[in-house]
Parts: sequence; C-alpha cells; structure tokens
Amino acid sequence: MTVVGRVVRFDSARGYGFIAPEVGGDDVFLHVNDLLFPEEQVRQGLAVEFEIEEGDRGPKASSVQLALEVGGKGLAASTASASQRSVVDHDGMCDVLSADEYLREVTEVLLQSAPSLTGEQILSVRTSLAQRAKSHGWTEG
Repeated sequence: MTVVGRVVRFDSARGYGFIAPEVGGDDVFLHVNDLLFPEEQVRQGLAVEFEIEEGDRGPKASSVQLALEVGGKGLAASTASASQRSVVDHDGMCDVLSADEYLREVTEVLLQSAPSLTGEQILSVRTSLAQRAKSHGWTEG
C-alpha cells in the first residue's frame, strides 16, 4: 500500500532521516538507498509517496518517490490540499484557511516550484505571505 507523507528530517551526511505519514502514526525511517529520486532533492517538508516495510527497528520506508502534484494519486482525498477542495461554496463565499493550512499550502508550492530555495528563504517568504494573507482576511486567526 502506498502512503503519502512529509520528510521531517534528513541527514545527508549519514544517509537517513524520517517521514511523517499524512495518516498519522509513528514516523517512518528513511534510508538514502530507498530513494527513487536524487538525494539532493530531499529536504524537510518534502511530500513523498512510499511503501512501509517492517525493519529491524520498526517501520521503514521503501520505494520512496516524490508525491504527485495536485490531482495525482499520491494526494488522496483525506490528505488533499486546500487547493483541491472547492474554494467557493453554494452561497458564493470563499473558504478561509487556517493559518496552519495556509502555511502548508505555501510551503508545498515553494518546494515544488523552487526546490533550490534554502530553508531560511522559505521561512522568509512564508512569513511575508502569512502577514499579507492575514491582513487581507485570507486566513483565520
């Protein structure tokens, strides 16, 4: 069974890290040898699809690949991003995202569209966009 999750940490010097499955539960061990894409693309927050095997020390990811873009099989309804959901309801009102949902969406777009951004650059852009979204009433809270 294919699972979708996000890389929570990855140490390229040691060649391993962990993935948090979108469905919840324990983080899953990730080893560089199980990647089906270049190691240079691995970073915190990256959405991936993978199989879960039982390793010597607990759950282990295998056949790890980049999660498909919005509308792909890797983003199931339960883990669908806000951009997949209906943005306008029946009375013409737009959905307002929570600040956390908005930041997840922004992070996903930044990681997919500009994978060479550093973590510091992503945080800077996210902060500016979150402030703008709040001032325009695009997010709750």
